[in-house]
Amino acid sequence: MSKEVTYSVVARKNMLKKDDPAKYYAQAQASGDVGLDEISTRVEKACTVHSADVVAVLKALEDEMVDGLSRGEIVRLGNIGTFQVGLRSRGAEKAEDFKAANISKARVNFRPGPVLADAMKTLNFSKVSTRAAQKGDGGGDGDIVDDPTA
Repeated sequence: MSKEVTYSVVARKNMLKKDDPAKYYAQAQASGDVGLDEISTRVEKACTVHSADVVAVLKALEDEMVDGLSRGEIVRLGNIGTFQVGLRSRGAEKAEDFKAANISKARVNFRPGPVLADAMKTLNFSKVSTRAAQKGDGGGDGDIVDDPTA
């Protein structure tokens, strides 16, 4: 199986330096997606577990992760990585003035484990045109400008 990630080149303005010209950056382009059914079938072929058992375990894992994160626990999935709740909040002038109401959003932070981190080091990259250019609709994505040379 190829370890190749496709990317397109997009122009992005620095919103802190609006007068500066845009710079061009790589943006990963997904080659597709893989869902629970496909993953369970692949796991079934790789070991002695039936795909229905894989689905059952993954659904139970999802429930346990939600429960653990909801209790403020760090969820460690071995070499896969670590999940932890992160918060976004409005600042307060003094620590004693900070209230839970200042918290505007909770999110899940993921830190890859060594297996995933090492896998990222061995990827190859291949340039493609943006999805908008491939579809021919010429659409943009906010402040992201499609690179016409891609």
